Amino acid sequence: MPEPITFAIVGGGGTAVVLGLANRQFPVFKELMDLVGGVVATILFAPIMLICALIVKINDPDGPILYRQVRVGLNGRLFTIYKFRTMYMDSEKGGRAVRAGADDPRVIPWCRWMRMSHIDEIPQLFNILRGEMSLVGPRPERPELFEELSRQVPDFERRLAVKPGLTGMAQIYNGYDVDSDSVKRKLEMDLEYIEKMSLGLELKLLFATFAKFRDTGAR
Repeated sequence: MPEPITFAIVGGGGTAVVLGLANRQFPVFKELMDLVGGVVATILFAPIMLICALIVKINDPDGPILYRQVRVGLNGRLFTIYKFRTMYMDSEKGGRAVRAGADDPRVIPWCRWMRMSHIDEIPQLFNILRGEMSLVGPRPERPELFEELSRQVPDFERRLAVKPGLTGMAQIYNGYDVDSDSVKRKLEMDLEYIEKMSLGLELKLLFATFAKFRDTGAR
């Protein structure tokens, strides 16, 4: 059974006591942060999500508003991820995974700002509320890409030890995968996050995410 959570806040040392408790009981705090943070963020971003939905539907009315894709999650469990559809229909003919390139012609022009600001990823708040993702963690890969990268990069499957995240150390500091070296750096950062997981690191990465709302390297 988990040990009882008991503590006392005394004077100015109360913050240190709370942080110490949070780090000792971090899995519980992380689940709570995901639930509360997911609900609050969904409410705050609701008007923006409505605007995005209208833009997608007006510019490509024949397709769905949301883009659904199977990803690999915690312990290899497959789940469906949600994003705003920012590309024209049939952008990946035959279902083959094709990475987005700079000035990709498949992107709907009026939706390009969603990719630059990563607003297209906001529907993944629903994945967080469903318990499939976390606010912070490694980005989930498509099964076919995960299988390929697992063959090329040793220990790549170790990223599955935690829930995938909406943001994370590799997303903030490494950017997009463009070659094998960037994939290796991403893995190093993901494993560093898993090893050093704490409330302080979680909050640091969440605050650092705000700078990615204007990501000039986004595709």
